Amino acid sequence: MRWRIDLRYDGTGFHGWARQGPLRTVQGVLEDSLRTILRVPDAPAVTCAGRTDTGVHARGQVVHVDLETEMPGRELQRRLNGVLPPDVAVTSVAPAPAGFDARFSALARRYVYRICDDQGLWDPLTRHVMLRVPRPLDIDRMNEAAGKLLGEHDFAAFCRRREGASTVRALLEFHWRRTDAGAVEGTVIADAFCHSMVRALVGSMIPVGDGRREPDWPAAVLASRARDSAVTVVAAAGLTLEEVMYPADADLAARAVEARQVRGEVHHG
Repeated sequence: MRWRIDLRYDGTGFHGWARQGPLRTVQGVLEDSLRTILRVPDAPAVTCAGRTDTGVHARGQVVHVDLETEMPGRELQRRLNGVLPPDVAVTSVAPAPAGFDARFSALARRYVYRICDDQGLWDPLTRHVMLRVPRPLDIDRMNEAAGKLLGEHDFAAFCRRREGASTVRALLEFHWRRTDAGAVEGTVIADAFCHSMVRALVGSMIPVGDGRREPDWPAAVLASRARDSAVTVVAAAGLTLEEVMYPADADLAARAVEARQVRGEVHHG
C-alpha cells in the first residue's frame, strides 16, 4: 500500500534532504526510522515533494512510501515519532489516494524566507530560521521587483544548472510583507524550483530593498539567462518549505503524468 507522510523538520543539523552515504540527512533518518519500526532488513525508500538543501527547514514536506504493513496510520505516526530525533516530526500518516505521487502529483510549492533588517529586533534565538541584514529594507521596492518576475520563464540566471534538467519554471506568486513583529517575510510559490532558485531570487531582492539596485534589475538578470555574480545566494537558514499543493484526488494521476513529461528533477532551495 502507498502511504502519504507529512512531516516537519529543522534543517540546521542535516546535510539536506537526500541520502548521502554516512552524512546525516532527513531522508536517511526517516528511512532508517521506518526500518526500525517495521523491523525489516532494508530501509523502505521514500519519495519527497522536493529535496531541500542543507540547512533549509520544512513545515509542510510531503513524502510517499510503499509499505507492506497492517499497521494503521495513527500507529505508524506514533511509532515513527517515538524513534525519530527531536528535529523531525511526523504530523500525519495516511493511505495515499489512487495515483498519488508526492513529487510529481504536486501542483505547487510554497516557501517563505524570513529576514531581520532591524538591528534592535535581532533575536539570537531565531538565528537558525532567519537572515540578519545590515540595512533597512523597503518592502514596496521589493514587491515592485518581485512582480516583474512572475509567470513562466527560463530561470537559468537563478539556478544552478544540472545537465539534462530544464530551468523553465512557472513563478505563481512572489511577494513581501512586514510582520507585526517587524520581520520581513518573502513568500514564493512556483510549480517547482530548481537548485538554489529560491535563495537566489531572495538574494536579488535584498539589494533592491536596501537601495543598492533599482527594482527592474532582477528582471534584467532573469532576461540574461546567465548567472550574475552580483546575485547572492542567501543563507539557507532563513528558508522554510511551508506547503505543498496538490489537485483533487481524481486528478492526481494525470498531474503526475503531466509533470514527468515537462521536467525531470524537482529540487528546492
